[in-house]
Amino acid sequence: MAPRTVLTERQRRLGSELRRIRTSAGMSAEYAAGLLGVDRGKISNMESGSRSISADRLRTLVCNCECTDERYIEALIEMAQPDVKGWWDRYRGTLPQSLLDIAELEASAMGMRVANTVHIPGLLQTPDHALAVFRVAVPTLPDHEVGLRLALRAERQQVLVQDDPPTYRAVIHEAALRMQFGGRAIARAQLEHLIGMSERPNVTLLVIPYEAGAFPGAGQSVLYAEGPVPLLDTVQVDSSHGPAFMWAENQLAKYRAQLNWLEDLALPTDQSCDFIHRIARHL
Repeated sequence: MAPRTVLTERQRRLGSELRRIRTSAGMSAEYAAGLLGVDRGKISNMESGSRSISADRLRTLVCNCECTDERYIEALIEMAQPDVKGWWDRYRGTLPQSLLDIAELEASAMGMRVANTVHIPGLLQTPDHALAVFRVAVPTLPDHEVGLRLALRAERQQVLVQDDPPTYRAVIHEAALRMQFGGRAIARAQLEHLIGMSERPNVTLLVIPYEAGAFPGAGQSVLYAEGPVPLLDTVQVDSSHGPAFMWAENQLAKYRAQLNWLEDLALPTDQSCDFIHRIARHL
């Protein structure tokens, strides 16, 4: 089987974990190749995510690397399943791969923590608000792609209302609440939708008012997705060039600390909802 030419974030992450396991054990790529009965090039391809690894070979590798965390191993085997398809695959070839990677990350998360300073988190946006955001993309998106992005976002949002949904903690700065994407009526409806979503038992909204002053990560939009085990947590941040994904231990620690700081700085949940109500009443 030829190596993959287009990789998903899940495939890249699995390859990175295989490399981490091997190098942490002090095992050379040549030794791993002999252990698994493949040539040296295939080890490189497995560790880049461009070639799959079977469950048996994965277990052989982790056993010889003295990795004994069974939950972690089972999670890796699940990631390695070659025929796993999600609803987001319907958009493959019509939307950027990075958007599908976000959908897959959200769908597989055990819990999510987000922080937004200018935008309402995507999973909490109304269709009209999302449409207003997509309309100001640079370069301008054609109508058919706007429609596809709206459809994708609507399907992504189902993760919060499905049976046994993940926990979702969102820190939103006052600036995001006061942005009037689409005008006053759409902005008011968006705030009312936030209040409604905050009543769900799995959703927690925390607001940082202007008067709170300085805070870390100003200007960033951050998603911290909790994996089946902490080793498989992932951070996704937005930029003008598209989403970036991070999972190095120091990066995860940095963003956990940043989110903890923001949550400590934010108003309590009841005061946060009252704050959103007050802004909505004045629109």
